[in-house]
Amino acid sequence: MENVIDVLQERGFIEALSNVDMRQYLTKPATIYCGFDPTADGLHVGNLVPIMGLAWFQRFGHTPIAIVGGATGMIGDPSGKAAERQLLDEQTIASNLKGIERDLRALLDFRPEHKAQARILNNYDWFKNYSFIDVLRDIGKLFRLGPMLAKDSVRSRMNSEEGMSFTEFSYQLLQGYDFLHLFEKHNVSIQLGGSDQWGNIMAGIDLIRKVHAKSAYGITFPLLTRSDGQKFGKSEKGAIWLSAEKLSPYEFYQYFVRVEDADVINLMRMLTFMDMSAIKQYEKEMLQPHYVPRTAQKKLAEEITSLVHGSEVLQTAIRVTQGIAPGAQAALDCNLLEELAAHMPSCDLAMEQVVGIKLVDILVSSGLQSSKGEAKRLIRNGGVYLNDAKIEDENYTILQETLIENKFLLLSTGKKGYENTLTKH
Repeated sequence: MENVIDVLQERGFIEALSNVDMRQYLTKPATIYCGFDPTADGLHVGNLVPIMGLAWFQRFGHTPIAIVGGATGMIGDPSGKAAERQLLDEQTIASNLKGIERDLRALLDFRPEHKAQARILNNYDWFKNYSFIDVLRDIGKLFRLGPMLAKDSVRSRMNSEEGMSFTEFSYQLLQGYDFLHLFEKHNVSIQLGGSDQWGNIMAGIDLIRKVHAKSAYGITFPLLTRSDGQKFGKSEKGAIWLSAEKLSPYEFYQYFVRVEDADVINLMRMLTFMDMSAIKQYEKEMLQPHYVPRTAQKKLAEEITSLVHGSEVLQTAIRVTQGIAPGAQAALDCNLLEELAAHMPSCDLAMEQVVGIKLVDILVSSGLQSSKGEAKRLIRNGGVYLNDAKIEDENYTILQETLIENKFLLLSTGKKGYENTLTKH
């Protein structure tokens, strides 16, 4: 049977291992954890990497535990940050934790009958009654300033104008104690985290060794970045959230359809359960002259959307995509457009704001364009579609018969017609 380490390494998922004998250790079931800070009321695409890591371990019979940082979230992790985070109040953190738990439960297997049932724990539960004096006596005495100051996250901030507060400096004590507590109470022996968490993970491993003279392990994965070096998971409109409440499945699906060729294969490896043989076949086909552009992206979008939102929601996203494709031949009837309106941006306008009004004015009033000048330029450049037909006349006026079933207009803008909106009357 394959070892989970071998599978993850083949997929480019592992940045570093704390111990070379981890393969042998993982021939038996183990418990692994990863932490999620409550900096927002949900998880985004960047968080999919650690979730996929936990899910892969679960597939190989190892128990995954997701830690939501109700306590550490009050301090703020300085890793990878150029400036200190604004501290969140308890009410905001509690609200954020609910959203994070919702997203985690949609992606890991929490069924009681699963032999490696996933669990979610909140580190506030073991820190809330832990006094400052006790932390200093029990944990602080086991840390040495030399290694703490040598960590990249600390050293870079110490040399900056911003500096680092004692609050942030103490974060590694808290995360180190998380690992110790989980080792003692939940038999956790492995911590998973991004490459920027290596110092914090090693702090926990060292703490366990000092307290119990036993081994624990750490695994880091590379941070998810685009081929140009930018962080993955954001668009012009903001983060690509996993929750349908924060981002429609259609927009989620479309985000992956649009990724660059240089990124698609890496995302297949990191964010899907596709067989590596299939991924390599797509990689090979992309180099062939007969390759149909975005074939790999569509497969990627299907896999990730199905994983996050389910197969039924994926089919809806595909129907919406087909219905609004510029130049599409799909019949635009009221039923289809009602479905589209539930999954993409839309707006309501009075009939007198539409019939007899120039298209450029409607592009502005619907919010698709910020000015008439921009709308006219876009039309001249072939970037405006009305009811799936390209409009090339910047003086085009909407007539009564332009409306679909006397109720809808479907507007698409952008070079490839990717941004769409429905106007309903």
